[in-house]
Order: sequence, then C-alpha cells, then structure tokens
Amino acid sequence: MLDDLRTLVEVESPSGDPVALAASAAAVVGVLERRLGGRAALVEGPAGPHVHWSGGGEPRVLVLGHHDTVFPLGTLARRPFAVEDGRVTGPGVFDMLGGLVQAVHGLAALDDLTGVEVLVTCDEENGSPTSRALVEERALACGAVLVCEGAADGGGLKTGRKGCGTFEVLITGRASHAGLEPEAGVNALVEAAHQVLRIEALSRPGAGTTVTPTVAAAGTQGNVVPARASVVVDVRVETIAEQDRVEAAFAALTPHVEGAGIEVRGGVGRPPMPESATAGLFAIASRLLPGVAGVAVGGGSDGNFTAALGVPTLDGLGAVGGGAHADHEYLLVGSMVERADLVTGLVTAIRGARAVRPA
Repeated sequence: MLDDLRTLVEVESPSGDPVALAASAAAVVGVLERRLGGRAALVEGPAGPHVHWSGGGEPRVLVLGHHDTVFPLGTLARRPFAVEDGRVTGPGVFDMLGGLVQAVHGLAALDDLTGVEVLVTCDEENGSPTSRALVEERALACGAVLVCEGAADGGGLKTGRKGCGTFEVLITGRASHAGLEPEAGVNALVEAAHQVLRIEALSRPGAGTTVTPTVAAAGTQGNVVPARASVVVDVRVETIAEQDRVEAAFAALTPHVEGAGIEVRGGVGRPPMPESATAGLFAIASRLLPGVAGVAVGGGSDGNFTAALGVPTLDGLGAVGGGAHADHEYLLVGSMVERADLVTGLVTAIRGARAVRPA
C-alpha cells in the first residue's frame, strides 16, 4: 500500500489543471489494473479525466473517490512523500489518495469482484461540476456507495454531512470623486456593508446552519466612490428545509442604498447527507469494526450527492490521519490494513445482502 501511495502522491494532481490530472488519472489506472486486473476506462471531460473500473456483472456497490488535490504544482518538491515514525506525509496523502489506495487493496483481497465498481473523479475539490452526473448515475445503478474520503477525528466514519455551497453577491453603484462630489456617487462599498450584516444574520446555529461572509472586494482608488463591490459567502446547512430558506433569502436581497444594484450568483451545490442514508451501512461497519464512531461533519463530499438520491452511503472510510488541505497533512500507517479490511468486509456484506434479497 505504501508503494502504491507513493506512486500516486508523486504525480501531482491540482484541481483545475487538466494536463496534470491526465497524468494523475494514468497513475490511478495503473494501480487499479495492477491490483484488481481488468481494464479501467478514462472518462474524459473539460476538467480532466475521471477513472471508472468495473468487476462486471450486476452492479451492487460503488467505491467512490477522487484523485485531484488542492495543492499547486511544486508542492511535492517542498513537501515530498515520506514515511517516518508511523506517519506518511506528502500532498494528498489524507485527502484522499491514502483512502483510495486502501480501498483498492481491500478490494484486491476479494476472490470475486463481480458487481463492484470503482469511480475516481478529477474535480471533487472544485465541487464536482463535471462529474456529478456520472457519480449519480453509477450510484443509482449500484444501489450502495462507499466513499473513501479521510476519516473523522480518531478514525470515525462520517455518517452525516452538511450541505454546502458558495454564494457571490455582486453590487453595482456609481463612481464619483470622493472629495469633490461624493454625493453624486452611489457607494457600492456602503451597500456591501449593509448586505454583509443581513447575510450574516441568516445563520441559525441551533439548526446547524452557518452563513459566513468570507471574501469581500471593493473600490479602485482611495479618492473614488466605489462603483462595484463583491462579497463571497460560505453556507453550510443540515436540512433541505434550511437550504431552501437560505437560498430564498439570498434571492430576496434588495438594495439599501438608493441607486445600488444587487446580483446573486451561486447556491448550495452539495445537498445535505442525512444520517438516515448511512444508518444501514454504518450498522454493518460497526459489526466489522466494533467501537468505531459515527460522526456528522460540516465538510462536503460526493457522498452528499449519492445520499440525497436515497442511495445508502457511508463516508469517511479512508485514511486515518488529519491536516486535510494543510501543510501538516498526514496519514497513520498503523490504520491502513484495518481500513482496507473494513472495505473488504463491507463489500462482502453488501453483495451478500443483495444476493439474498427477495425479488
């Protein structure tokens, strides 16, 4: 597993770089075919290639992951793959190349891979704009999804995820000289300040809803009334009802400053992953790995899409470690075999249950 992980990590795969992602996809194909046999297919797209592998027969379980990472080209030179004191470090080892490798080796332990599919996308870190339809198609076809994203703290499985999305509020005003005739302008920055307060008030912590302005920009010169401003907002929700409320509130934003205009873009791109969608598979995992915790988390994954379709989904089956998206990202070597075995057991149980289910 460490050899295969090194192979993947040493082919850098930043989201949004189709050339780099093509090389990364080729490396994923090599690992899949070497460990599982058969042929993996490249599904080309504008963001880069996704990788799909099938063991043939009636689809029963989809193992889902992604090979893109958040780290720019050149990160590997500064932070190379290394194994020391029971930890693996390097760009993408936790999110989520380690989980992908563990899953492949867990599948390789099976004598028969009939009904198993593996889908490894290239744009998950950017919200899966080119892979969502494919993810949903294969999830519906298979009827059960195992997501090999990194584990929750302490190795817990992710049994719930918030829906998440990004809004951008674009504000237009009218420029004028800030000293000679400020009254002739329409101050987009002042309008943005009013909107930020309105937007932040949409949060409902008791309902699990956070609405957080994160990036703002306005103005061109210190002596010019700004004619344009923008505010980026991160949104996390636990329920579809809250998603609908927040999206409706953004759509209903109106200007406070006379003469200003407002345009809202974006939305909640990943729907919530309810714990009800994970309960059955988590019960199986609990028998296979007694004491494992089920944790609801704020971050999103492609598991949000599959669970929202009503497809049984279990997330967080990947690496045990931490530091996702950070320079201190790491994977614990001592948990790799146990997590690979968990995938083996889950696939065996899912296929067995489907095989004896009445028509």
